[in-house]
Amino acid sequence: MKQLLITFLSLFFFITIFCQEKTNSTAKPLVPPKAFTSEHQMELQGNSISYQVIAGETYLKNSEGEPAASIWSTTYLLKGVQESARRPVVFIFNGGPGSASVWLHMGLFGPQLVQVDSEASEDDGGAPYPLVSNEGCLLDLADLVFIDPVGTGFSQVIGKGKTEDYWGLNEDASSIAQFIRLWITEHKRWNAPKFIAGESFGTTRAAAVAEALEGGGQNVALNGLILISQALDYTGSTPVHDNLVAYITYLPTMAATAWYHKKAGQGKTLEAFVQECREFAYDEYSSALFRGALLSENQKNIIAEKLAYFTGLDKTYILRSDLRVLAPRFRKELLRNEGKVVGGLDSRYLIEEPDQVAERPTLGDAASSSISSAYTAALNHYFAASLKVNMDRPYKTSNGSVGRSWNWRPVSKNAYWEPSYVNVSRRLSNALRRNKDLHVMVANGYYDLITPFFDAEYTFSRHGIDQSRISMKYYEAGHMMYVHEEDLKALNRDMRAFLKERL
Repeated sequence: MKQLLITFLSLFFFITIFCQEKTNSTAKPLVPPKAFTSEHQMELQGNSISYQVIAGETYLKNSEGEPAASIWSTTYLLKGVQESARRPVVFIFNGGPGSASVWLHMGLFGPQLVQVDSEASEDDGGAPYPLVSNEGCLLDLADLVFIDPVGTGFSQVIGKGKTEDYWGLNEDASSIAQFIRLWITEHKRWNAPKFIAGESFGTTRAAAVAEALEGGGQNVALNGLILISQALDYTGSTPVHDNLVAYITYLPTMAATAWYHKKAGQGKTLEAFVQECREFAYDEYSSALFRGALLSENQKNIIAEKLAYFTGLDKTYILRSDLRVLAPRFRKELLRNEGKVVGGLDSRYLIEEPDQVAERPTLGDAASSSISSAYTAALNHYFAASLKVNMDRPYKTSNGSVGRSWNWRPVSKNAYWEPSYVNVSRRLSNALRRNKDLHVMVANGYYDLITPFFDAEYTFSRHGIDQSRISMKYYEAGHMMYVHEEDLKALNRDMRAFLKERL
């Protein structure tokens, strides 16, 4: 018996030591979150201002109080503020899902911006790329916080965290709301005006975050949302077969694009031609789509002629398309005879493709490929040279794994749900009803073939949204209208006025 006990204890200690060694060899001990602080000055609105930048990590904790994710943010704080506790703050993020805040950081809101061709006639080419001072920066009105959601930028899961806890419509909103609460607690801004600015899916996130901030036992009421290239109801921004709504919502942008490339509407202003197309879409085209095969041949010909008039496409092609021209096909067809394809993010951009008979673009997006290298290089250079950021991993301006793994369910995994178009419009509508001071500015690009401006109008005219607190703005560029210099100035003026009205 004694020998058996010795053998058992020996085996027990062997297993214990083996397990400890295995655990110690695979576990990644958590280190304190990194932060890089720097001091800067700039000329803004005729004055010299001083500001501090804090670029670093914030650890989010799970329900057990353990760090599970690291959120990277870049915070700009104006110095010399008398009542810092009431200093307004704007939280800023891009979309994707899977995009870091690089685009709004280096294209619109940051104190330094990367400069690309304003007229969309040249590719960004190779480095070096010019960085210029942002004369319209809002830092004199509010502090700025750029947020990179988990999986983008330097943000990542840590400890016992799992990507599925963050890569989803509701999960993402919850994590950003948690970060915002942590930030306003650390910087003592609970009683300060708060705004959110989002772009593309970032507007989807903004509406969801606005709702998430109202719960959790720590209610945070926002003062305003700036939605750039909104995407609240995906019905109107999903150009696929059998989705009749999208044929309608994309049509005015097709008309604007044809006007820009001198294929339609010549002799008229852009606004007048677009308005003419709006009326046709409402009064005639929507009815024709619902009638479908019940249309007579004469009625089909009348609609086809008007579609050709607005889009610049051949009437025969439109009839072969059964009066339904998908946006990707339009991008390929408009300038097919010239061997060129218009961009989706911004239809001012063009690219020549080797496959001249394909029905859709084959080389990606002309607009994206024309600016992405400049934005990526500029952000990394700015972090290293100006903010002295030194991290042990690459900054991911985009991460395709996030989108491929995204959970779009608007309900919990235990609730019944059938797949449908993403729609957070009601969340925004409800937030507006619960918060009398919440106002929304919507920035639309006439040449945006990803989230068309007519879809924004369609979305905000429904869902019980209070029209009196919505401000619609339009710009003669695309999804990222700020790449166009005149629109950058106009957008900055509009955002500045929007903030001043709320302060």
